Amino acid sequence: MSIRSRRCARAADSMLRMLKTLALTLSLLAALPAAELSTKKTLNLAAIKVMVAAAEAEAAKRNVQITICIVDESGNLLFLEKGDGASINTIAFAEKKARHAAFYGSPSKNAEDAVKSGNVAFLAFPEAFPNQGGLPIKADGQTIGGISCSGAKSEIDEAIAQAALDALFKK
Repeated sequence: MSIRSRRCARAADSMLRMLKTLALTLSLLAALPAAELSTKKTLNLAAIKVMVAAAEAEAAKRNVQITICIVDESGNLLFLEKGDGASINTIAFAEKKARHAAFYGSPSKNAEDAVKSGNVAFLAFPEAFPNQGGLPIKADGQTIGGISCSGAKSEIDEAIAQAALDALFKK
């Protein structure tokens, strides 16, 4: 057998081993369960409009001027509206309350209660804001955002945000 013939034979043998390895790898991959992407609810414009309309109606019913803020689960701003008579500082307060609710999946009142009970370490938590008025937006047990109101008494702010959630989830 010539040198050239031996080289061709070795190359063919090497190629056959690679093909066997590839076939084995592909058969193992085919045996693995298929990965599934999660189906996650998110806030869309229609949902935001429902919440805003309900919050505006509740604020009008209570005769208060407020700022309304809605954020996604990461705290990114989706909606912000300052009522005509709401003071300028309500913008920052509303954003902070909504971000707290989204980040922690709990009402911003929880932070207020923690600080009032002496847990001042809570003030060091990122995006924590100890002031009532922010509520998490949850769907299927998952936090998908936060909503808050600011401009009235804190308990009224929270009641208006709750009215918005009730309208969204038709309670």
